[in-house]
Amino acid sequence: MLAVRRYVTPGSGAARRYMQLMGGFMMLPDRELIRFGRSLARDARRISDKDLQRLLAFEWRSRMTAAWLIGLDRRARFREQLGRVLLESPLGHASHGYCFALARFGEERDVDLLTAYLDRRPPRVDNPHEWGDAISALGYLDELRGTDHAARFVARGGAGEESAADGTDLAERSAYMAERCAFAESCMTGTVEEWLPRRRLFLDRWS
Repeated sequence: MLAVRRYVTPGSGAARRYMQLMGGFMMLPDRELIRFGRSLARDARRISDKDLQRLLAFEWRSRMTAAWLIGLDRRARFREQLGRVLLESPLGHASHGYCFALARFGEERDVDLLTAYLDRRPPRVDNPHEWGDAISALGYLDELRGTDHAARFVARGGAGEESAADGTDLAERSAYMAERCAFAESCMTGTVEEWLPRRRLFLDRWS
C-alpha cells in the first residue's frame, strides 16, 4: 500500500495520478501539466523494480500506473511480462498502460506482442477500450517503423457483424498514442514546456 500511495494515488479526486494517466493530463493547464510531467519523470526514475512488480500484481489502477512508469523509463526488461499480462488478463483500463509501454519501447518485438493480442482478442462493441489501446499502439509503431500491421485490424467486419473496429480512424488512433509517447519523452528529457505547442496542435486537430 505504501507503493500505491507513493506512485499511484498522489493528488485527490479527479486529479489523482492514475486518473490523469487515463488521458486527463492532456487537458491540464500548462503550469499544472509541467509539474505533473516532472513528478512522473522523477518517480519513473526512482521506483524500484521490486515496487513495480508489487504494483503489477495488484489491481488495475496500480497495474496501469506501473506500466506507465515502466514505459517512461523504457525499462524494456519488463516487455515480456507486459505482453503476457496484456494477452492473458488485460484487466480493463490496465491495458492502457501496457499498450503505452510497448509503444514507448518501439521495437519489433513490441509489434509482435501487440499483433498477437489483436489476433487473439478481436474488437468487441461491448468493450472497445482494450482493443482501442492496442490498435493505437500498433498504428503508432507502424508509423515509427514504416510498417503496415494495423490496417488489417480496422477493416470492417462482414455483413451484419458489429465490431469495435467499425468507423475506426487509424490516423487518429495513431496520433493519440504518438502524443502520449511525445509527452513521455518530454517528461524524461525535461522539455515539457517545449512540448506544449504540440499539445495545442493535437487538441485543435482531434478534439
